Amino acid sequence: MTVLLRTDGVHKSFGGVRALDACTMEVEEGTVAGLIGPNGSGKTTLFNVITGYAKADAGEVYLSGRKITNSPPDKVFSFGIGRTFQLTRIFPSLTVLENMLVASRHSRASARKHAMEQLDFVGIAGHYAALAGTLSYGQRKLLEMAYVLVADPAIVLLDEPAGGVNLSLVNHIAARIRELNAAGKTFLIVEHNMEFVMGLCDQVTVLDSGTVVASGPPGIVRTDRRVLDAYLGEDLADDQDPEQDS
Repeated sequence: MTVLLRTDGVHKSFGGVRALDACTMEVEEGTVAGLIGPNGSGKTTLFNVITGYAKADAGEVYLSGRKITNSPPDKVFSFGIGRTFQLTRIFPSLTVLENMLVASRHSRASARKHAMEQLDFVGIAGHYAALAGTLSYGQRKLLEMAYVLVADPAIVLLDEPAGGVNLSLVNHIAARIRELNAAGKTFLIVEHNMEFVMGLCDQVTVLDSGTVVASGPPGIVRTDRRVLDAYLGEDLADDQDPEQDS
């Protein structure tokens, strides 16, 4: 398969703390990839470096073989990388539809129709006229997901899409990801919900202290004793609650 997104030896420090240490990973086109690890392992920092919200101290980021290292976020977006955030970033004083039109790359004639199609796809089309600030937490996550999808990026980076939402919505989000992936969309997902990750992803990369310590299919990563002992905890190996934050 073709490698769509790649980081090569990325380093990032904040003061005396090294957040990323020679971090190298790949996401193949048409797959759903997971990025996991304990709190503070560098997952969101890597997302920020990829998308231009933080500058790499060393190393490179490539999209479809094109070096995009340290490009500003608007350029990264135009290159075809969309992302969500741990804390949703929407425009609360705009309506749901207006939020979507801000993100749309389509002409004015088709933008509204395309935006409504994405809102319908994620399940919140009925709220199109509501102010985004009045949505529930879960609805805001769905809006942000639709906001990213409306621009039709080559790859979607989701930062904890299942975090803080009920099981029904977790399953709804997973179903939308599977449907999009079946149509060819590529995903990279940061998530603490291990059941969500292991049931959804084709490839899982494990970070610890900013370094990749394991990478492979979920079944292999799940049974890697180093990963179980050091990063996921014994609960995953013993089939206890997989939703415990690691």
